[in-house]
Amino acid sequence: MSTPVAPGGSELTVAIGARERILEAAYELFSRRGIRGVGIDAIIARSGVARMTLYRHFASKEELALAYLERREQRWTRGWLQAGIEQRSNDPAERLLAVFDIFDEWFHTPTFEGCAFIAIAFEADDPSNPIGRACRAYLAGIRHLLADLARQAGIPDADDFASKWHILMKGSIIAAGEGDLAAAMRAQQIARLLLQHERLKGD
Repeated sequence: MSTPVAPGGSELTVAIGARERILEAAYELFSRRGIRGVGIDAIIARSGVARMTLYRHFASKEELALAYLERREQRWTRGWLQAGIEQRSNDPAERLLAVFDIFDEWFHTPTFEGCAFIAIAFEADDPSNPIGRACRAYLAGIRHLLADLARQAGIPDADDFASKWHILMKGSIIAAGEGDLAAAMRAQQIARLLLQHERLKGD
């Protein structure tokens, strides 16, 4: 996507382009290797910007990591997962189950890299670490999405249900990372039983 050019603003255009190149390079590298596994030199090499340019846009690696996580939430949680389940069905219960259909497709792609939020949350396990806090907040955002669907599906305790559903999701991602490409469909089988059980509780 091209960057809009402000009248007489060629320097602004270059600056925006450089920031995007840095963030896109970080997105690719952090998604595949985690944050600890990627140094600033690798991001500079991938983005093709000067070190001074990188630090002009991001004062520290932590600031860049937080910007990456925000973009990951926009692209992965909202732009891919939420948009995908909304396209699959209008029925809230079917949308919940569709999570695992989407995951099944994802697990079979050559670019499957696991859940960045889970991986990085383990890296940044200090409760005071801003990166760890951000990961946990974005994971909580997924549970909020699930809880909203659960309420629409008539589940009595939507928050508890969302936590259970999220465990199935995270477990399937880890299993797929171990090589079980059928993990999403196995998780969906369990999810159907859970959904049936929780709906019966509400009757």
